[in-house]
Amino acid sequence: MVEKTIELTATSTSSIEEAVGMAVTRASATIKGVRQADVVHVTALVEDGEVSAWRVKVNVTFAVQDQVHE
Repeated sequence: MVEKTIELTATSTSSIEEAVGMAVTRASATIKGVRQADVVHVTALVEDGEVSAWRVKVNVTFAVQDQVHE
């Protein structure tokens, strides 16, 4: 099997988990066979001295399809 990995960034005002879920859900909408998501980096965005949002960098891995384009 051959797999491909892409890097995505997502931001949530609620939680880290929601940001990761947003990235995976969006990738799954256009890519078949998403197999894993590795959280590479988490950033807390700060406004007025408080955390206002969470930004995650996620590597999403999926299987490369065996079909050959004609």
